Amino acid sequence: MWNKRYSEPGFLFGTDPAAFLVRQKAYLKRGDRALAVADGEGRNSVYLAERGLRVTAQDASDVAIDKARGLASAREAEVDYQLADLSEWEWEADAYDLVAAIYIQFAAPAFRDEIFAGLQKTLKPGGILMLHGYRPEQLGYGTGGPPCAENMYTVELLQSRFGEMEIVRLEGYDVEVQEGRGHSGQSALIDLIAKKR
Repeated sequence: MWNKRYSEPGFLFGTDPAAFLVRQKAYLKRGDRALAVADGEGRNSVYLAERGLRVTAQDASDVAIDKARGLASAREAEVDYQLADLSEWEWEADAYDLVAAIYIQFAAPAFRDEIFAGLQKTLKPGGILMLHGYRPEQLGYGTGGPPCAENMYTVELLQSRFGEMEIVRLEGYDVEVQEGRGHSGQSALIDLIAKKR
């Protein structure tokens, strides 16, 4: 499915980083090791690398990774791209200073819980998790994201799944988004910034 979506001309979500990620500049520290989860066509991993982070980016689509490598090359950014399905991804323990998981809402609840556990496992103590996506209210907008509410996030869900971490910011809000043809229009979003204790 993802190869088919990414095979269309151009970049589905554009080449600029997610606005959420740009707002988190204070956490992007040169030399830190970062993981971009389900990174797609590379807009977020390239942005992190351009800021001097040592970036590994994972995605299950070889078409997306090919586009991401092209984008990284064009911007002279160094990223370690890994082709892997998250169901088979080995979450290296205490490995990353920063994990960015942006619009990764393809997972049904049971699989999502496995991913959430992996995100926490792979962070170093003191490491920062950046999780960003849609709330169920997004179904009323229809401007991106999965067509099923159970894949989306609520404040209560994220509080319960990441309660062992120090939650720095957890907020739901509505805003106009213009991030390629895949994310375009008024959107119901949610941000989580959390630090591993």
